[in-house]
Amino acid sequence: FTPIVFGAAKPVPVNFNALRHPKRDMVWVAATGPAANLLMMIGWALVSKVLTGAPMNGPVEYLSYVAEAGIYVNALFMVFNLFPLLPLDGGRIVAGLLPNQLSYAYSRLEPYGMIILIALMWTPVLGLFVRPLVGFSMRVVTGAFGLG
Repeated sequence: FTPIVFGAAKPVPVNFNALRHPKRDMVWVAATGPAANLLMMIGWALVSKVLTGAPMNGPVEYLSYVAEAGIYVNALFMVFNLFPLLPLDGGRIVAGLLPNQLSYAYSRLEPYGMIILIALMWTPVLGLFVRPLVGFSMRVVTGAFGLG
């Protein structure tokens, strides 16, 4: 199941010629994906908050489950994409923040990034990092809205 979901992800094409300072600006480009996930988490938390006062019937109950899933899935995507491994957004952010020589050395690992990522997915190692951060980000967002 994981390869099917994993295979659905496509990298966003970036025109590096349009960036005035490619190394620095790529940090901002890479941060937009996780930022969008954070905004969607907040949006689903808002939906969930609005539904807390509504009488529970079929459609309202269904939408509250969808909102709960929306919070979780976006937290998972945000944290996963921030993992500091190229070609993920977190890897791009790290490469943009490192000094030039270290950034170049780090970028040379990119051809092996997917292999490393798949290997980490088949071991409990990735979950050791991702699971607590997903839980933390969900607690922050749901806590800010006074949810569960």
